[in-house]
Amino acid sequence: MAGYGQLPKSVQQLVIGDLSPLVDCGRRPVKAIQDEVIPVAARVFSVGRLALRVEVRWRSLTPGHRRPPWRSAPASRLAPDVDDWWRGSLRFQACGPGEYRIEAWEDHFATWRADVARRLAVGVDPDPEISEGWSLVRSLIDRLDGPVQGMAAAALAAAPTASSQEQLDFLLLEDLATAAAMVRPRTGIAEGEAIPVWVERPRAMVGAWYEIFPRSQGSDGVRSGTLRATADRLPEIAALGFDVAYLTPIHPIGSTGRRGPNNSPAAGPSDPGSPWAIGSRAGGHTSINPELGTLADFHHLLRRAREVGLEIAMDYALQCSPDHPWVLEHPDWFAHRPDGSIRPADNPPKRYDDIYPLDFECPQWQLLWAACYQVLDFWIAQGVTIFRVDNPHTKPVPFWAYVIARLRREHPEVVLLAEAFTRPALMRELAKLGFSQSYTYFTWRSTREELTSYLMELSQETADYLRPNFFVNTPDILTEELQTGGPAAFRLRLVLAATLAPSYGVYSGFEWFERQPLHADSEEYLDSEKYQLRPRPSPGDAPLAPLLARLNLIRHQHPALQQLRRLSFHWPDDPALLCYSKRSADGGDVILVVVNLDPHSAHASIVHLDLHQLGVAEGASFVVQDLLGGASYQWVGAHNFVRLDPAVAAAHVFWVQP
Repeated sequence: MAGYGQLPKSVQQLVIGDLSPLVDCGRRPVKAIQDEVIPVAARVFSVGRLALRVEVRWRSLTPGHRRPPWRSAPASRLAPDVDDWWRGSLRFQACGPGEYRIEAWEDHFATWRADVARRLAVGVDPDPEISEGWSLVRSLIDRLDGPVQGMAAAALAAAPTASSQEQLDFLLLEDLATAAAMVRPRTGIAEGEAIPVWVERPRAMVGAWYEIFPRSQGSDGVRSGTLRATADRLPEIAALGFDVAYLTPIHPIGSTGRRGPNNSPAAGPSDPGSPWAIGSRAGGHTSINPELGTLADFHHLLRRAREVGLEIAMDYALQCSPDHPWVLEHPDWFAHRPDGSIRPADNPPKRYDDIYPLDFECPQWQLLWAACYQVLDFWIAQGVTIFRVDNPHTKPVPFWAYVIARLRREHPEVVLLAEAFTRPALMRELAKLGFSQSYTYFTWRSTREELTSYLMELSQETADYLRPNFFVNTPDILTEELQTGGPAAFRLRLVLAATLAPSYGVYSGFEWFERQPLHADSEEYLDSEKYQLRPRPSPGDAPLAPLLARLNLIRHQHPALQQLRRLSFHWPDDPALLCYSKRSADGGDVILVVVNLDPHSAHASIVHLDLHQLGVAEGASFVVQDLLGGASYQWVGAHNFVRLDPAVAAAHVFWVQP
């Protein structure tokens, strides 16, 4: 673009604007996964009445290598009267950096056709227009494909003796216009800015997670479980259809300030303490708690996971117990009180004497940051490529920018889940920095209005950079809804999580309907596994296991549930019912879900459907098959009856049959 007061090098009549997807005006990359169809939109228009062609172009980039050629796909105009919006799509195959842009140019032949139609409508002499049309045909005839080229040559030869109407009939043929658009040299091309994209492997967006405490696996309630026993449990987790087994910290646990059962300040000699109080004389973040086993046992666990089709996620918790080797070796890495003692973690009025937070702004911050990255590097070398990051919102944003930049350069296969229950602006900033996924507020969204509003935000407003992971519970979060709603509440929350988000998670015990709080008005579990051993039977024997397995199978079989963006809501008359649909990028797979949000009572209602979002014609008859119950229903038109009794079924998960 020419500077202020300077003449441009050429006159450009095309304008490209309002580009989507776009993150922070292009300063941050748009997120994608391999083979994901990303919708692209832009306003493209000309100063006059020019007919336009618009194209989406994209390419993967390899640092240090020459930029490869662009791939391209045509964009289409929504409609002549929809404010110049054009839409297309793109799809990356390779992980790593990429970019896309919009290109537009005038379709001269289409411009001529439109002008002719307008002029003839007001009685203009057609002969000059016909002459211009033949001039355009002559300029491109050598590039036309065989059949159209033959037709054009014959028409040109016959033109001197043909009537004006006969010539116009040929020049205005749709086949000729289509062929001309394909071969006409592009002149006056307008190029939009190149927009950065970061492409990750599919697990960065899609997966069912199961969270376990390794020390409880194979435990008798007194002695710690082991990594070997955890490995033995993996086939049971895989049989339920989960994709990721997330292990809480497996490192040595400090004894100084150790917490007892239910977070009591005094621990007995056999109390295991919190696994997030990391570090003892046995080692720190790159060591394994000797009670759990050895590094060889961990390698066995990883091999077993691969055999049964699971990935292992580790906890990345950047904090230390007072007994962590870093406290002795690098005391300056921690914040100190005026008296020189290290300040323990606190969340007033609570104080945690078993944990020292790291000071990421200490004088030796460069060494600290490098050491923290080396923890990741160590476990990646062992074969771990998924990390759940504990409380990332309590560390400086520049620290995460450093860590993620190095990971993208050295280990682009790594997936990071941000456990960031914090302010929306900070959650979004962490996502923009490059965390693959984020915990969300889903846990506390329970009414139809709350869920609809929040999911529209996630599936539209933030979908280009924030990928949600809907955990139904965590070791810290037992919601009031689960405490008071009984088994029906567990079922409805499970259906919501598994069908609304491409990634969701379950903390073990959920399948057993564990719901006893520490006390009234608390979201903490009574006898929390954070502070004591909680051995459980096989998850496959739990009362919720059949629904878990069925939902995970449905998720694997239906691509509509493996993406975030194409979510639509429909409207039951009864506000206790929530209805929504998801469709695959090609429209070939459509899932329609109706959930009773009241775990205590049956509800019946007419559901008003947006048939366009289901790929169904207005007034048409269509079949929906309940993938949970097995029944099929013949529905007609947009208004259909649904009744859900939580004592029988919390939801319908319908497949709209093509």
